[in-house]
Amino acid sequence: MTPRITLAVTRRVLQQLRRDPRTVALMLFVPCLILLLLWWVFSELPGRDMVDSFGPALIAFMPFTVMFIVTSITMLRERTAGTLERMLAMPTGRADILIGYALALVAVCLVQATLVIGLGVGFLGMDVGGPLWALLLVALADSFLGTALGLAVSAFARTEFQAVQFMPALVLPQLLLCGLFIPRDTMPDLARAVSEVLPLTYAIDAMKGVQAGVDGQVATGTWTDLLVVVAIAVVVLGLGTFTLRRQTD
Repeated sequence: MTPRITLAVTRRVLQQLRRDPRTVALMLFVPCLILLLLWWVFSELPGRDMVDSFGPALIAFMPFTVMFIVTSITMLRERTAGTLERMLAMPTGRADILIGYALALVAVCLVQATLVIGLGVGFLGMDVGGPLWALLLVALADSFLGTALGLAVSAFARTEFQAVQFMPALVLPQLLLCGLFIPRDTMPDLARAVSEVLPLTYAIDAMKGVQAGVDGQVATGTWTDLLVVVAIAVVVLGLGTFTLRRQTD
């Protein structure tokens, strides 16, 4: 990997996104719209505040999901168009491409997460006991995880439709087992065991740990959960270098 080449790939991806304002708008504002919809739908319901209950988990889940979809489709398009083959014919390593893509999309997620956190905490009054920068840091780690997973699985899809189908196959099971809807300790033993090896479980736990913090400090175990998310993302990104193909057959 060469830092100069990696940054060149990052600039190229950002320039492509700049020429596609609709995609950028969807990436930045759809999570905000979903959070607003959550608040609006449950605004008249007595009892617990749904923004406090599901807001942090949504901030963790949306960057992961959006980056997974965008990355898998974008990388597939690069391969089918022959762009990836031309890049690999030059002095551009596979690690340069994958890390360059990851840096560009994480930069977009930085803006996305800032908007969502600002909306949730500043406008909707979401209760967060820990520091806001920790909330942003966890969101960035989750987006990095989604990007790494999207880059890795894009090699197994031959069409954009197939790439999208990886979402219900890989993302939705994690959503059901991560403890968002029911506590993991009330799940069947097998389901709980599976949830303990899923990265989204630790992403949600890290975000909840920031929310449950006191006096600007995160809850115990939050940084451990965050390190697990980053470690899994790095491993998946490393595996992606072996699955990256020049073109689609």
